[in-house]
Amino acid sequence: MMNLFYRQSDTPGNGRGQVSATSDPREKWEAEFQKLKTRLHREVIESLDLSRLAKMDETQLRRHLRNLTEAVLRSRPELLGNIDEERLVDELMAESFGLGPLEPYMQDPDVTDILVNGPYEVYVERCGRLQATNTVFADEEHLLQIIQRIVSRVGRRIDEQNPMVDARLPDGSRVNAVIPPLSLRGPVLSIRRFGHERLKMDDLLRLGSICPEMVTLLQAAVEGRINILISGGAGSGKTTLLNNLSAFIPEDERLVTIEDSAELRLQRKHVVSLETRIANAEGRGEVTPRDLVRNALRMRPDRIILGEVRGAEALDMLQAMNTGHEGSLTTIHANDTRDALSRLEVMVGMAGFELPVPIVRQYIASAITLVVHLARLKGGVRKVMRISEIVGFTNGDYELQELFGFRQEGVDEEGVAKGHFYATGNVPRFLTRLEEQGIFLPESLFTKRLIETTSNRS
Repeated sequence: MMNLFYRQSDTPGNGRGQVSATSDPREKWEAEFQKLKTRLHREVIESLDLSRLAKMDETQLRRHLRNLTEAVLRSRPELLGNIDEERLVDELMAESFGLGPLEPYMQDPDVTDILVNGPYEVYVERCGRLQATNTVFADEEHLLQIIQRIVSRVGRRIDEQNPMVDARLPDGSRVNAVIPPLSLRGPVLSIRRFGHERLKMDDLLRLGSICPEMVTLLQAAVEGRINILISGGAGSGKTTLLNNLSAFIPEDERLVTIEDSAELRLQRKHVVSLETRIANAEGRGEVTPRDLVRNALRMRPDRIILGEVRGAEALDMLQAMNTGHEGSLTTIHANDTRDALSRLEVMVGMAGFELPVPIVRQYIASAITLVVHLARLKGGVRKVMRISEIVGFTNGDYELQELFGFRQEGVDEEGVAKGHFYATGNVPRFLTRLEEQGIFLPESLFTKRLIETTSNRS
């Protein structure tokens, strides 16, 4: 007879999202394991001596909890013949300090997304591919406890009055949670992982996400204080690229970063990081991105980096770019380059000023010089799809010239997108500005051609 409880695995589940008598038996056993674990976890917590805990550091506390957990198990010998004791102890520790059943995925460097569609349906993304798992929670209350633990650690809350929340984990991973009544299938949790080791520019080159010629241009643009807008869809690599471009900023410059949920890990010193704050239970204390952009201007920044522009703060960001804070960077969700500029126009309109569209476009064109567009293609590969220069404003619209791009040419035998980077032959008009600062790029860099590079999954 098989053991009732087994080690957690990533074999695909049935995808139906609930455990019943007709479900995969392993899913049913997993649900029973989680129920037992949560019951034992409560017993362990209730047996803690709070006066002793106050005198312990984290290492001592972990050791104490592990010893207490093992003692509780020994007092329940009727369970030991049917369970994987080592796994149970590990997961009880994860219940106390980590994310419970999700903790193994938080330790897996190949997992980039963890998607929980209710207590009985968990998916993960590995190497760009979505996979069902047999991981389940004991019930909705168990999942809600994990969500509450995450958001409380960063001073946020989630309840019926505030059923949606964005938060972050200590490693920088982004968390989004939605609970009833907005969610119709119980608590829903999404974790975008950044891992312990962020991808460096050399990694992006090795994976074929960008080509060397693009890197050369972007490095010169950052050093030469060219304002850059990075656009792309969700999971396309915008934050990763922004982190890497920060490494090209001279060390003697002061940066101020502004984010809703801090994700940036800029590869340099002298960075002041600011994060927005939601209103408290009385509806007070909210601090918006726009508030932080305005305050950042009083902090003597050389550059302002806005993690993502989403609303009225777009106007303040453009004003900063146009008034002595050149070299600033930001990201925006968009499907292509022109869509990014159109979204920026809408956000400027959210600032409450009824400006004519041509005036808004001219203001954007004078503030932003480069638009770098990224995409996530079939098979999970991320690519820099296009680097475009805004060269002017003509007949009420932007005048763009493409400098580099990526052309997809189908998929390989594994269903992964493949193609080539290319140079269009257009020479950037801002080269003169770079040369005035002693930064020289040969025009041969922009000669029209296909650029050979790797095309591995990123």
